[in-house]
Amino acid sequence: MLTRIRNGQAARHERVAMPFSKLKHKIALLLVREKFLAAANEGEEAGHKVLVLDLQYTSDGKGAITSVKRVSKPGQRVYQKKTDLPRVLSGYGVAVVSTPSGLMTNKDAKKQGLGGEIICEIY
Repeated sequence: MLTRIRNGQAARHERVAMPFSKLKHKIALLLVREKFLAAANEGEEAGHKVLVLDLQYTSDGKGAITSVKRVSKPGQRVYQKKTDLPRVLSGYGVAVVSTPSGLMTNKDAKKQGLGGEIICEIY
């Protein structure tokens, strides 16, 4: 998902589509809330559910997302306590954290006093 977003912005696409999953949809909704994506909708294509993401660009044509970094990988999961949650780009970026209360940003997790798995960092 993250690579499709990165490649879509590099190619200046208006939207990207990918197979639907609940996890991808929740991450996309977080990115919409944080103004990194314009919209996230689910649709259907050839009988399969797809997730359609509208990419966000600035007025001068640059992508809203400068960098996307996958932190926790299938071969090496990364978990952090509430006190050790990362600050991405001195607070300008966002880390997506999977907590016992669901997916949220590092800022929300810190406010609620929750730690968890660091999925990715975006700025």
